[in-house]
Amino acid sequence: MKQLFYLISVSILTFSCKNTTAPGETKPAANPKTEVAVAYPSDTIQLHNEVTLNAAATYLLKSDAKANSTGYITSMNVRPGDRISRGSVLFGLQTKEARALGNTINTLDKSFRFNGTTTVVSPATGYVVMLNHQIGDYVQDGEILATVTDASSFGFVVDVPYEYLQLIKNQNSLSVKLPDGNSLPAKIAKVMPSVDPVSQTVKVLLHVPGSSRIPENLIGTVTFSKTTAYGLSVPKMAILSDETQSSFWVMKMTNDTTAVKIPVVKGAETDKYIQIKSGNLTAKDRVIISGNFGLSDTATVKIKNP
Repeated sequence: MKQLFYLISVSILTFSCKNTTAPGETKPAANPKTEVAVAYPSDTIQLHNEVTLNAAATYLLKSDAKANSTGYITSMNVRPGDRISRGSVLFGLQTKEARALGNTINTLDKSFRFNGTTTVVSPATGYVVMLNHQIGDYVQDGEILATVTDASSFGFVVDVPYEYLQLIKNQNSLSVKLPDGNSLPAKIAKVMPSVDPVSQTVKVLLHVPGSSRIPENLIGTVTFSKTTAYGLSVPKMAILSDETQSSFWVMKMTNDTTAVKIPVVKGAETDKYIQIKSGNLTAKDRVIISGNFGLSDTATVKIKNP
């Protein structure tokens, strides 16, 4: 009986030693690790701080085709939107007297050769943008019959802030990017000698070769470099800031699992990179470019497999 009691006591003691976790307690979980992607800063990228301005297609000059006598329109050879050449016949006119007399004079004297008709020709090469009359209308001498754009005056007008005027004039090459993604080479044709009193901008006309099919009032963009920066730069996604965007920092990896907060001062930036003017960074450091939002200083992270 004593031996049985001894064996039961030893068994209970052994089971109690193995089960050291108190009821209701759980084992401590491992610290969670945020998955991040990293990249190296670069000291070989040239950052161009660019200015983008809107450019509107326009015809600076429009010419009017006017009646050269008082009478009736007997023929019309154009329609709105037609492209015509300088000197093309647009309208035929018959004077009021000719219509009243008819062929009476020619019947009396055939050598007189009176018909009382005249023609109105195009004053410029371009497109017909407005027709004011139709066949049969009675018009006065000097009355505007049609308006024709002057193709030689076509260009893109850019409202350039005065502080950028010299910059755009110094550009060796410019291009106008159209809404469909195409780009056209352009050069400065004229700089208007006045400044808008409100916006303090100067109108600059850009000549674009081979632009005969571009419609008026189409809006494109012109981009040129304001400054060029050299030095250490990081991907734009690596830069973090506070709510007021008054201070900036990056998260730098000190080893494979720890990221620390490094304050930086920004310089020039593009759509992909930002220059680092100052900060404890080198081209050999790794900075976090994904998963860095909300990380605290000395955060525990896990680098994603590439």
